[in-house]
Amino acid sequence: MSTFRGILMVVVVMVAGMNTSLWAQPKGKSAQSNRVEVLYFHGKQRCMTCNAIEKLSREVVQTSFANEVKKGTLVFKVVDISKPENEKLADSYEVTWSSLFVNSWRGGKESRKNMTEYAFSYAKNSPDVFKAGLVKALKEQLK
Repeated sequence: MSTFRGILMVVVVMVAGMNTSLWAQPKGKSAQSNRVEVLYFHGKQRCMTCNAIEKLSREVVQTSFANEVKKGTLVFKVVDISKPENEKLADSYEVTWSSLFVNSWRGGKESRKNMTEYAFSYAKNSPDVFKAGLVKALKEQLK
């Protein structure tokens, strides 16, 4: 019985000491600021199209929206859903494979635009079409 209590105490201490920032929205300016996020989710193994989606998305954000990135009004995040620390975020988006989202935050409320189907339709074989569509979506969200 004392072994059970010892294990129980270890579990309680671990849970109590966990970083709750995984569940809480960030505090300070970023939690309340209006911004647009490009979230690219991927698993451990990726196909050519998956790699193209990340590469082209990053390229669009870095070249066409460098000022917005610098000001913090546009954020690009790559999320590996195979890592345990990203599981909760992937679950909140109901993501189980490579996915692309363009989200806007206004007044603390998130609006999600799922661009996964679009990305898989154009990123590999029509990269210019993909980039133009992503630029358009970002400009709409940044208004």
